[in-house]
Order: sequence, then structure tokens, then C-alpha cells
Amino acid sequence: MLQGQCVILGVTGGIAAYKAAELLRLLIKAGAEVHVVMTRSAQEFIAPLTFQTLSGNPVHTELFSLIQEQEIGHISLADRADLVLIAPATANLIGKVANGIADDLLTTTIMATRAKVLFAPAMNSNMWENPVYQENQAKLEDLGYHFIEPVYGELACGWQGQGKLPDPQEVFNSAQSLLGSNDLAGKTVLVTAGPTREEIDPVRFLSNYSSGKMGYAIACAARNRGARVILISGPVNLCEPKGVETIQVISAREMYEAVMGVAEQADLIIKAAAVADFRPVVRGDQKLKKASAVTMTVDLQRNPDILAELGQKKGSRILVGFAAETEELLKHAREKLANKNLDMIVANDVTQEGAGFDGDTNIVRFLTADGNVEELPQMTKEEVAEILLDRATALLPEG
Repeated sequence: MLQGQCVILGVTGGIAAYKAAELLRLLIKAGAEVHVVMTRSAQEFIAPLTFQTLSGNPVHTELFSLIQEQEIGHISLADRADLVLIAPATANLIGKVANGIADDLLTTTIMATRAKVLFAPAMNSNMWENPVYQENQAKLEDLGYHFIEPVYGELACGWQGQGKLPDPQEVFNSAQSLLGSNDLAGKTVLVTAGPTREEIDPVRFLSNYSSGKMGYAIACAARNRGARVILISGPVNLCEPKGVETIQVISAREMYEAVMGVAEQADLIIKAAAVADFRPVVRGDQKLKKASAVTMTVDLQRNPDILAELGQKKGSRILVGFAAETEELLKHAREKLANKNLDMIVANDVTQEGAGFDGDTNIVRFLTADGNVEELPQMTKEEVAEILLDRATALLPEG
């Protein structure tokens, strides 16, 4: 996703420095070339060898050293960067940059670069709320620097408050967004994700094994490419993605109402949710007792077919569906593509290892209305999401 992009990862002196190692791993996994710059204080919390091992590159710590013969360190790093990411960023570091002080390798690199700069502050909550710090951050934001705000939680000092470095995945998402292609800027993408639940009584329901991971990956990828993203999610054990407008629903009928309420705003609709086809005719007000019966019959009725109705009303929108099948994959996917007036369908055989529900990978085929079939090898769901958006974006009308 970040293949060929050069990220300078600046690590400053704070207890959250250990999280920078996980952030580095995410950047490397996404294909970025990463060079780590550590302040002297950062080296008191974590050894440079950790970052050298993970990045495969020497860790830069000294201002007065050459990267290569005749190549000045901070100028070389500043010139090669596509993004300078400082995580954690202390109040001291931010204050120095805001006031034009460049007295070590990291501050000189920040001052010398023309690349985008993203700060991920982490500090005591009183420092975060201090008006001097807030003025420094506001000044840098006015100058075009980017920030991801710290989160509320238990701090290393034992206090509760805002000042924690966000989860490395959230920092990575922000970095990816800044480095994204931005090919969906100005577009609205509607994504559905997860299962629905159809209640039998107050304690039982009908559902499926969908985890929502595929839909959430698509929503995050679209956000990173500049889109306004509306995510309509069934019940899942996933955090709501930042920068995404998330609507939580439970049942298929709730999902129907939510989708139809916003569909007209969308340029691209991707229906990745596994919506229950049927619901009980009668929902018990109290828990149904097994009594002495050996069997029990639950009468079912059809839920609204959200995808079919969207297909009838899609107009110039691009509509993408999913087909999770257990047999005759291409046959059933082609039927669904035609019957529901889709532009593209993503088909997978959930009986294949690495392609089923609740995993981190998928094995899919893309079928388009013109008859084209593209088969992908096993990939992470994030990788599938990127390729899916590549294909869907190509179908969008120009202008």
C-alpha cells in the first residue's frame, strides 16, 4: 500500500517510544522504506538496535555525521522523505519546531524537509492542555503541519487524561491517509459491513459468522484515498474507524433503513455486509422455554433485499456486491451480478482455507458487468480492499 514511499520515522523521548516499534512494523509491512531518527532522550527508553533490526536500515542519532561520503545527514533524510512522521512527539520537540529551533538531527530534518510532516503527540495531560503547548500546535497546524491527537486513558505518570499516544494502527492509518493516492477526493463512498442479527426472543438470534473485517478494511482504504466514507455496520468486535462516518445497526431492516437513508449521497456503494435473508415471523417477548418438546419450529419471512433495490435505483452510481458461496462460485456470482444490476461483484468460496469468515485474509475473484473475471491469490483483507478500490474507481464516471 505504501510501496516505494520513504518515511522518516522520528522517535522522541517518552514512555510511548516502545509503540514506535509496532508502528515501524506496520509501515514496513505496507511496503514503505523507513529510516528512523532517534533523539538522545528516546535512546533512554528503547535501544536503536530494535529499530535497525525491524527497518533493515541504520538508525540515525547524530547531527554531525555523514550518511554516505559527502552526504549531510539531515539534508539527505529531508530530501528523500515522502513523509516525516514523529511518534511519539514530545511537547519539547513540538515547541522547538514551532519556534524555529533546530538543534539536533530530528529537528533539523523536520526544518529542512519539503515533505508532509505528521506529529503524534504523547505527554502528560496537563502538558497537553497547557495553553503554551496548544499555541505551539495551532501555530504549526496553521503552517501546514499535520497532527493526530492523543487519546484519553491511563498515563505513565498514573494520571487519567488525554495525552496517550494512539494505537499504532491509528497512527499508521493517518500516515497512510497523507500518503494516499487521493483518487477518491470529492467522492462519497458508502460501505456496509458485518453481519445482522434477527432476534428470536430477548436472548436468541439468527446470524452468521461475518466479522466485518473486510468491510472495515474497505472503509479505511477509501478514507485513506480521500473519500468521504459512510460505514453502516452490523454488530462486530471492531473499533469504529477514525475519519469515517459510522452508523451502527443490528437487524437487516435497520440496515435497510440506514442504507436507503444515505444511498443518494454516494458515488460508490460497496455492500460487503452479510445481511440475513430471513427473520422470524414472530419475535417472542419472553425467552422461549424448551418445555418438553423435542423439536421447535421457527417460521421465517424474507428480509428486504437491499442490494437488489439499490440496483434498481442506482442511476450513475457504481454498485459493488459480495458473493460468499460454498459451491459453484462463478455460476452463483454471475447470477447475482446480473439479477441485482451490479457493476462488479467480489466472489469468494468460504470453504477455502484463508478465504472464510472472521479471518485476516481472503481469496477473491472480481467479476464485472462486461464479463471480465479477475482471480486474486490469497491476500490480506487490506490488500484486497486496495485492489477492489482500484477496480471500482476505474468504473466511476469521469468528472
